Amino acid sequence: MTISPAFLDELRNRVALSGVVGRAVKLVRAGREWKACCPFHNEKTPSFYVNDDKGFYHCFGCGAHGDVIRFLTDHEGLAFRDAVERLAVEAGLEMPQESRESRAVEAKRTGLADVMAAAARWYQDELASPGGVDARAYLERRGLSATAITTFALGYAPDSRTRLKAALNSYGVPALVEAGLLIRPEDSGREPYDRFRGRLMFPIRDTRGRVIAFGGRILGDGEPKYLNSPDTPLFDKGRTLFNLDRAGPAGRKSGRLIVVEGYMDVIALHEAGVIEAVAPLGTALTENQLALLWRVVDTPLLCFDGDAAGQRAALRAALRALPLLKPGKSLAFITLPPGQDPDDLVRAGGAEAFDRLAARAEPLVERLWQSELAALPVSTPEQRAGLQARLRDLARSVEDVDVRQAYEQNFRERFYQHFRTPNRFSPGYRPSPPQSRVAARKPADTILFALVVGLLEHPELIVPNAETLGRLQIGDTELARLRDVLLETAMRDPHLDKSTLDHNLASAGVGALAEQVRRSNRLAFFFTRQGDDSERAAQELGAVLEVLAALETVDAALNEATNRLRASAAQNDLDEQQKLLRQKDRLDARLKALARTED
Repeated sequence: MTISPAFLDELRNRVALSGVVGRAVKLVRAGREWKACCPFHNEKTPSFYVNDDKGFYHCFGCGAHGDVIRFLTDHEGLAFRDAVERLAVEAGLEMPQESRESRAVEAKRTGLADVMAAAARWYQDELASPGGVDARAYLERRGLSATAITTFALGYAPDSRTRLKAALNSYGVPALVEAGLLIRPEDSGREPYDRFRGRLMFPIRDTRGRVIAFGGRILGDGEPKYLNSPDTPLFDKGRTLFNLDRAGPAGRKSGRLIVVEGYMDVIALHEAGVIEAVAPLGTALTENQLALLWRVVDTPLLCFDGDAAGQRAALRAALRALPLLKPGKSLAFITLPPGQDPDDLVRAGGAEAFDRLAARAEPLVERLWQSELAALPVSTPEQRAGLQARLRDLARSVEDVDVRQAYEQNFRERFYQHFRTPNRFSPGYRPSPPQSRVAARKPADTILFALVVGLLEHPELIVPNAETLGRLQIGDTELARLRDVLLETAMRDPHLDKSTLDHNLASAGVGALAEQVRRSNRLAFFFTRQGDDSERAAQELGAVLEVLAALETVDAALNEATNRLRASAAQNDLDEQQKLLRQKDRLDARLKALARTED
């Protein structure tokens, strides 16, 4: 069976070479590549390199070289078809079936590629003809050079329903329709007609540089302003990026790849010397387009227009990328001055102006934090809790466990840094003597004091419980102060031990307070003891935290129900109050069962 080159390309794009090779040998990062001792000959010093971006491996010792399919055939002895079938399963692709129809489809694709190449040449000729004067005038107004027009093979589609159809008649109307160049009316009595009319034409190429589609910008009045080819056997809009065939190699060399909104942005940047730019095709970035970007660089730079619509598009891309993040793979954002697009920027300041902005690109995590912080008011505890919930939901959308945990920690750090009380954390601050406050505490504070002692004895429990700890309402100001310092310290160093924690508390001016709280504790939980079973301590502390948090929720609801009952004396409000009182009693009983007074 003949397997189409398009299917093999899709297979190579979907399966990471390092993932396949890494099952056979231990790979170690070496810059943008991976290295290992060669699996094809005996060696002690690694000379075998794997490059995911370029999709090949190479051994400088024995000369072994190939792609992911070649690795399976040479290393594991699989037949070519067997290797392709194994990779297809891994990639979630169905193998093309051996049939007369499949051979016909591949032949048709080859024929369509010839049609598109002929159309591109015809559009170029039309641009240079007398009929292309308006299109040439537009390009001149936009400042495009003759070199750029030639490099990007720009063309012109005359404002006619039949000119292209007649010029390429030798390929046959069915082929022109299937290539997306003609529109076949639903009314079977009407003849197919040219899709692109009165438009400046931008050829869209695949990664091999073959023309597979067109984008057309209208020159006069009319809608849509930009019109793209429909999906065809050659063209899938969601799996294609304009100019990737040129920008990909340049981006691998420079280490950056820039995503802009449209064709003219790409060309303007190229004219200015920024040659690593690509553009989606009139839609939001898709998962497949993100995968294409990450095959070139680890952190593509998104540079959308500085207006509100451009910034909304950037945020949509951020949210689309979030679930797909992997270790080392992210996005960053270039923020243009308000009202400017890349063309405006480089016209005014050249490539240097763009490079300065690119050097200050905003990481994905910063863009998400700032977006959520600005989305709604955060002046009340309830509103800040809402911000925490939104950040938590964002982090939980990340599928990779390691990246998800890193985002959770980063968001916690940002939250506590942003909302901490300035005077408590200023360098000159010193807490008031704690003795009088500790001695005068209410019985209701006893559990909270024991809880903080547990954190002092087991600092490894702070980060896993940080979210709940941060929401607890602690009436004793010095105890709340100590809780806040514990959270901030653990956020900076999630793996700190007890001695490091004590040192940091002393540096923050709360060491004496921590010792006072330790001495004042009257409850003997497992988590308040030194050297006890850490797993049991974690379980017990988590159970206490769960009850305390639930009690706060019930107390708040109970207050609301009581106020409603006072105002209405309605039976349903009375029933709700009684229900909440029973819940509170159960939680109080559970908390009492967890607590044991020290002998």
